[in-house]
Amino acid sequence: MSPSSNDTLARLAAVIESRRGGDPASSYVARLFAKGPDAILKKIGEEATETVMAAKDGDRAKIVYEVADLWFHTLVALAHYGLTPAEVLAELERREGQSGLEEFAARKAAQRDQERDREGPAA
Repeated sequence: MSPSSNDTLARLAAVIESRRGGDPASSYVARLFAKGPDAILKKIGEEATETVMAAKDGDRAKIVYEVADLWFHTLVALAHYGLTPAEVLAELERREGQSGLEEFAARKAAQRDQERDREGPAA
């Protein structure tokens, strides 16, 4: 991702954050924030479905359009939870060069360790 792409995400996140607490009658983002996380997450689900449908159709312009909608609503969710695109980009950078299979195996091992810790010592 180019530095300008990172800047675009940061600028968009700043605009989204500036709409928090705004007038829901005049701002779509303010309306989403006012409705709460269920409405925001529902929109992400809808946009994800539309992205899949566009991809299945193979319409490149529609895929880009739907992914933009998906990313936008995901940015709203990040803002709702006090997170930033920079945090997501840092996670992607952390994973860069790591095999997806290795990353998956590490997550599974960590999950098993957490389950073991919750169960307590073996009897």
